[in-house]
Amino acid sequence: MSAVHLPAEYEPPVPVDELSVRSADGIRLHVEVHGQPGAPTVVLAHGWTCSTTFWAPVIRELSDRYRVVAYDQRGHGHSEIPPSRARYSTRALAEDLSAVLARTVPAGERAVLAGHSMGGMTIMAAGGRPEVADRTAAAILISTGPADLVAELTVLPPGVRSPGLRRFLHRQLLRSRLPLGPVSPVSRVALKYATMGPGSPAGQVEATARIVHACPTAVRANWAAVLDRLDVRAGLARLAAPTAVVVGTADRLTPPVHAHRMVAELADPQGMLLLPGVGHMSPLERPAEVAAEIHRMAATHLVGGAGSADRPESADEAANEPADEPADERTAVA
Repeated sequence: MSAVHLPAEYEPPVPVDELSVRSADGIRLHVEVHGQPGAPTVVLAHGWTCSTTFWAPVIRELSDRYRVVAYDQRGHGHSEIPPSRARYSTRALAEDLSAVLARTVPAGERAVLAGHSMGGMTIMAAGGRPEVADRTAAAILISTGPADLVAELTVLPPGVRSPGLRRFLHRQLLRSRLPLGPVSPVSRVALKYATMGPGSPAGQVEATARIVHACPTAVRANWAAVLDRLDVRAGLARLAAPTAVVVGTADRLTPPVHAHRMVAELADPQGMLLLPGVGHMSPLERPAEVAAEIHRMAATHLVGGAGSADRPESADEAANEPADEPADERTAVA
C-alpha cells in the first residue's frame, strides 16, 4: 500500500452521466460526462497508459462553465481491451474519437477537443475526417507529437551520445513488456524523472504513478508498438480547426521540438503555450494553465459562436475573459 497521501484534487470527480459507446470495430469505450448539462462541450482524450482519472484536476477547473466529456482510450481505464494487436492502431484511435463525438455532440453542434500525448495523436489521426471536423470548433494538442517519437526522446542522459544507440535503448524502454508492479519509492523516482518536471510535488507524482501503474502490461506494450512507428503528419496537415499547442519545457517524452513542428504544419495555428519546468504530464502538473488554454480556445471559437448552446455570462465572467492573442509563442508564468 502506498504511503504517499493523494491530494483531493487528483481524486476522480463523480460524473453526471456515464455512457458505453461502441467504436467502428465493436470495441466498447467508457465515456464520462461532467459539468453543466446544456453548456458548451469540451472533449478530453488522455494519453498512453492513462485514463479519465488523469484529467481530474482539469475537469474540476472546467466543470463550472462547460459540459466536459472524457473517455478511456481502448484498453485503458474502464474501456474494453482489444482482443488482438490488430485492434491497436492510429486508425482505431481516430474511429474511437469519431464514435465518442457522434454520441456526445449532437449533429449541428461542435465541441473543443483537447488531447494529451496519445490523445493529441488521436486528434491528429482524425484530421480530415468529415464526421470529426463537423463536430470540432477548435483543438488543443498537449504534450504530444506527430512522428519520430523514439528519435526525439530525451529520457536517456546526454552521456549516451551515439544516435543509433540512443534510438535502440529508447525503443527498448518504450516497448518493454516488464510489469510495473505496485507503486514504490523506486518507481515514483523513475516515473518522475521520465515523465514529470523536477519540481513536481509528491502528490502529483503519486497521482501519476497510480494512474500509469493501473494500465495493463499488454495494453501498454501494444500501444508502445504503435507509438514506435507513429506517423500522423498527414492528419495534422488536414486538421482544419483552429488549433493551439501546449508543451512543457522539461518534457522528455515529447520535447518542445515536436510542438514547434506542429505549429509550422497546422492550417490554423492559434499559438504555442510553453510551461516552464513542466514535464510530459502537463495537465496533472499545471492543470490551471492547461484548463485556461482550453477555456481561451473555447471562449474564442465556441462560446458565443456557432455550433453549441451558449450559457449567458455574468459581468464578472465577461471581464475575466482572456483577450485574443496572436498565433505565436507564449510562456506561462512559472
